[in-house]
Amino acid sequence: MGAKIRLSGRGLGILLSVEEIITERNPPLRKVWETTGRPQLLIIGPYRMGYEITPKGKASLLRIFIDYALPNGPFSGLLGGLFGNFYARWCTRRMAGDAAKRFQ
Repeated sequence: MGAKIRLSGRGLGILLSVEEIITERNPPLRKVWETTGRPQLLIIGPYRMGYEITPKGKASLLRIFIDYALPNGPFSGLLGGLFGNFYARWCTRRMAGDAAKRFQ
C-alpha cells in the first residue's frame, strides 16, 4: 500500500494531471486507489476506484467501481455534468473488458 503514480499530459490543449495512491491491496482479490491533492482533469474531479474478485466455484465474479466528484471550474464542471457518468461507465467497462481478455 502507499504506492503512488503521477500522470500528466494535454487534452483539448489543456494541461491535465493527476496523482493517485494505492489505499488498499489484497492480491489478487482487491485493489483500491484514489487521487491525492487536486487533480487537474476535464470530466471528473477527485475519485476513488478499484476492483474486487470473488471466487464462485470454477469461475470468479469481478466488480469494478469508481466514486467521483465533479471537477471545479465552470468549463470542466459543465463537461463533468454532461459527460461524467458516460466517462465513468467507459472506464469501468474498459477495465472489465481488459480483464476478460486477459483470462480467456
